Amino acid sequence: MKKRISIIMVLALIISTLAGCTTSNEIAQGVTDTTVKVGNTAATSGAFAAVGVPFNAGIEAYFKMVNDAGGIDGRKIEFVHYDDEFDPIKATTFTEQLINDDKVFAIVGHFGTPTIGATLDLLKETGIPAVYFAAGIAALYNEDATSIENGKGLFPVQPIYVTEGRLIVARAIEEHNAKKVGVIYTNDDAGKDLLAGIENQVEKLGADYTVVKEQVNPGATDVSSQALKMKNENVDVIVAASIQATLPTIIKGLIAQGVNKPVFTTYSNADATTIANFQTDYANAANKFPIYSNAWVDLSNQEEVDQFVQGMTDFGKPEYAANAFSMAGWIAGHFFVEGLRRVEGETLNWENYINGMEKEPFKIPMGGTVDFANGKRLGTQSMSLLKVSEDGSAWEVVKPVEDLNVILDRIQ
Repeated sequence: MKKRISIIMVLALIISTLAGCTTSNEIAQGVTDTTVKVGNTAATSGAFAAVGVPFNAGIEAYFKMVNDAGGIDGRKIEFVHYDDEFDPIKATTFTEQLINDDKVFAIVGHFGTPTIGATLDLLKETGIPAVYFAAGIAALYNEDATSIENGKGLFPVQPIYVTEGRLIVARAIEEHNAKKVGVIYTNDDAGKDLLAGIENQVEKLGADYTVVKEQVNPGATDVSSQALKMKNENVDVIVAASIQATLPTIIKGLIAQGVNKPVFTTYSNADATTIANFQTDYANAANKFPIYSNAWVDLSNQEEVDQFVQGMTDFGKPEYAANAFSMAGWIAGHFFVEGLRRVEGETLNWENYINGMEKEPFKIPMGGTVDFANGKRLGTQSMSLLKVSEDGSAWEVVKPVEDLNVILDRIQ
């Protein structure tokens, strides 16, 4: 009861502040003259510890680098973390604790689909800024977050599957002049969210473009009928809207049915382990077709990579200097800190911080850009294009990191 009352009081204060003036002069909770307190709840034990531990290490390493340099506006960053073991009930309890008892200024690196799904309403109710979500669920996608109640305080950075679905359509048109887009999608959040993005972009493009869709179960072992439908419909390209477990089955099914249309899939599949599961079939296929994916982290900027490696070493975790999850945490820490820089010299409160986050686009360390202006909460729209090598053994970069809108301008 105490926590719920506290949440209501915080909400009332926010509403009062926003109604009374455009810029509040009162500092927010978690802020002193010398510190700003933030936190998250993430799985740092159990089955997902291999993700959560390096992810949090990346956040803390970035904060250490900033604190060692004197902090931001004279304030050093304090980080509070609770281990939720990927349990949405524990995650909700700990998120309430962070907001009401620890009184953090912001949530940084909100971790995992179940945690995010269970606490989004709570974050919206309180209005607390939440920077970076370690998931790509559609609930984060918002083209018009213009009020606290509909997510103005939420700042997703990594790709949201809906956004990626839109980008896949743009790439398919540019690379293969696709107008009829086939989609084999899994009946889960990832598959349905990718499909939603594909259909969203096709609708925006107009009547000349169509979608042919076929559903499969996650982990399906036979997609023969779905592959045959793509062949009979003579689609221009096929999107394998699924993550790791099902993609090899889809590729093998297309090969078996003699389909030779280009295939696009999500960044979640852009790893060597996934393609190893269909490498032999693909290398020996008579009906060879290109297989594309995306990547949102770009390691070609050596200065940014070196800074990350040095940061993990200084934090005492050099073993995470090549870890994708610690890179994600590093990026989460960067975004929160850049938001602080944008309100240097101003009163540090939620309203000013949120306005600062919307001021101008952000450069993603080791990546492209993301823009929160005018209520856009789309995650990054900037990704590179990868392609499976002829022998099926590796992903090769074929297009640099580019923004969705840049690609759309070229094809329209």
